[in-house]
Amino acid sequence: MSLFGKTEIKGITERVLKMISESAKDAHPNEFAAGLREIDGVLSELILVPGTVSGPRNALLRLNTLPVDYSIVGVVHTHPSRNPSPSKEDLTMFSRYGRIHIIMAYPYDLDSWQAYDSTGKEIDLEIIR
Repeated sequence: MSLFGKTEIKGITERVLKMISESAKDAHPNEFAAGLREIDGVLSELILVPGTVSGPRNALLRLNTLPVDYSIVGVVHTHPSRNPSPSKEDLTMFSRYGRIHIIMAYPYDLDSWQAYDSTGKEIDLEIIR
């Protein structure tokens, strides 16, 4: 546990990364976006958000449609470009929702993603096999 009873997020399951990869490939050239659920310090589930709108330059998550669920700790989205760095708009969203954010860039493989905290600082996550 860390401050305020929040579990430190130390990893992401390979299964979730593969789900993100396949979803991104299906959505391409549009962005894909979803919520991330943490279980015992590991990002273990992808949460599809009802009403999400995807386009080639952004994805709009209707976060107000999610139930109050403190295990949903962040968001993942994709970039149809090869750049997983957050945009100005991404950084604004990071600061408003969640503790962890993942951007997976084209070609949407297990080597083309980066995790960030709510301030946009890069963080390392272990891939749990």
